[in-house]
Amino acid sequence: MSWLYLGIAVVFEVIVGISASRAQGFTKPWWTIGTLVSGAIATFFLGLALLTFDVGVGYAIWTSVAGVGIVVVGALFLDQKLGWRKGLGIAIVIGGVIGLQLSGAA
Repeated sequence: MSWLYLGIAVVFEVIVGISASRAQGFTKPWWTIGTLVSGAIATFFLGLALLTFDVGVGYAIWTSVAGVGIVVVGALFLDQKLGWRKGLGIAIVIGGVIGLQLSGAA
């Protein structure tokens, strides 16, 4: 169940990243509310996942996978460029997450 909680936390953290960029320095009220609400939901589910995961490993996986998700969503839907350097960075992050999992994280 902790993986499900972590997955939900990642999805809402991706929403945080996209909403925060759309909030334009928190000058757009609806995007600001979306940022805050999705951030609260992401944190809530991360907290549930951390009942099982080691805090360092769970938090690292959460932020890493969410960061990759934000880059991918930005490239697919927000006309942001995804060059080879970003692709290499994503590959390195994914390798790190796999390494954490192989360490016996949860």
